Amino acid sequence: MKNEEIEMRRNGMLLPIASLPSPYGIGGFSKEAYEFIDLLEETGQKLWQILPLGPTSYGDSPYQSFSTFAGNPYFIDLDTLAEKGWLTKEACEASDYGDNESYIDYGRIYNSRFVLLKQAFLNSDILSDEKFTEFCKANQHWLPDYALYMALKNQNDGKSWIEWEEEIRLRKPEAVEYYKKELEEECNFYEFLQYEFHEQWTKVKEYAHKKGIQIVGDVPIYVAFDSADAWANPDLFQLDEKNLPLGVAGCPPDAFSATGQLWGNPLYNWAYHKKTGYDWWLKRIAYCFDLYDIVRIDHFRGFDEYYSIPYGDETAVNGHWEKGPGMDLFNTVKEKLGELDIIAEDLGFLTESVFQLLKDSGYPGMKVLQFAFDPSEDSDYLTYKYQRNCVVYTGTHDNDTTAGWFEKLSDGDKEVALRYMNSFYTPKEEQHWDLIALAMRSTADTCIIPVQDFLGLGSEARINMPSTLGDNWKWRMTKGAFSEELKEKIRRMTKLYGR
Repeated sequence: MKNEEIEMRRNGMLLPIASLPSPYGIGGFSKEAYEFIDLLEETGQKLWQILPLGPTSYGDSPYQSFSTFAGNPYFIDLDTLAEKGWLTKEACEASDYGDNESYIDYGRIYNSRFVLLKQAFLNSDILSDEKFTEFCKANQHWLPDYALYMALKNQNDGKSWIEWEEEIRLRKPEAVEYYKKELEEECNFYEFLQYEFHEQWTKVKEYAHKKGIQIVGDVPIYVAFDSADAWANPDLFQLDEKNLPLGVAGCPPDAFSATGQLWGNPLYNWAYHKKTGYDWWLKRIAYCFDLYDIVRIDHFRGFDEYYSIPYGDETAVNGHWEKGPGMDLFNTVKEKLGELDIIAEDLGFLTESVFQLLKDSGYPGMKVLQFAFDPSEDSDYLTYKYQRNCVVYTGTHDNDTTAGWFEKLSDGDKEVALRYMNSFYTPKEEQHWDLIALAMRSTADTCIIPVQDFLGLGSEARINMPSTLGDNWKWRMTKGAFSEELKEKIRRMTKLYGR
């Protein structure tokens, strides 16, 4: 038993695909992805956690995607397309991707990337490829709707589907058939992108497995209203007769936000899902485990109770709690799909019923050390309170980097943190290592450290600041960021703490 316990301990790094180095403005399934997997192996890591892989919409957030099933075309490696003879290396290098290797310029990426991808499609003769045909058949439950949705969106100057003409907005059969024929080439283009995305990602994942690395994926609980999912399957959501939301998702006011968080996602019609045996959810989760080895489900508490905000409100103040599906959904998942390696994102204010749902599911929850040090309370995030079945982080994509966090800590919180870690004599520039060490030596089975923390980067490397727009999801790791000395330090520490 003791050996089994030691074996269970594992360590990993959090780095979004978009944050990988690349000469083409944004990270993708390029040689840099394979080099990062090599780095994980060299440093003794077992896990690579990424953010959602879906195509990003306005605001560039991977949590607001045009589809819950589709992959982001930005991640398709251009050099691979050039090797296939569908693009020239010169064309790839000539495009404007921005001039800052540390930050993504989404505007320039959007204007340049799709021109190249369309060129590759026209040169590919993909429609005669049997593998492509098989891929399209295997993904009939979502791919045709997504492709048509994107083609229609382009035709409507990027407008949300709710602003389209009534016949196609409400998916009148004759309108759907008309546009399928009218926009056939554009639909084929978007199917091509998904095929190429899946083919390239599968190779990255297979390489990770060869190196003993598992992929931790991230699944948002909600889908965007401006998405193929909401347009193609309105019955799944709480919508009125005009397909407008009855209520939208978010979080209530708390100590961090006086007006709460207004996410704006449509809420699920859980009665309909139950009636269908949770068919859509089963397809979604099964597809996730085709993409990933381990799945983190975002906002897990929403399955116990979800916060409903009246559609059209400008803040989350007037929302109220509604009952979610609870264990009925997860019992169905276990019955139909078996035991799955799922991480429950259980952060924020939690009720006893949420704790019970977590216990009943058996899924590990999350512990974030940046939430642990409050002089006014004995926080549940302090390491001495951990059960083994949890995942510990220094911070997540929604937190500041550890170095940035230390810089902004109040005097009281900083004193608690330094006292807990016995770090009063640690030089300021080394304090992030004390938090990393605290996470690694905890009893948590799994420990995941954001790459920025290993690199000791400040707030300039923060991924996301919740409830803000315009400056998120941009940070990128520079090529050669990990020195041999740093890799050796991480390897030694990982081994020291039995991970």
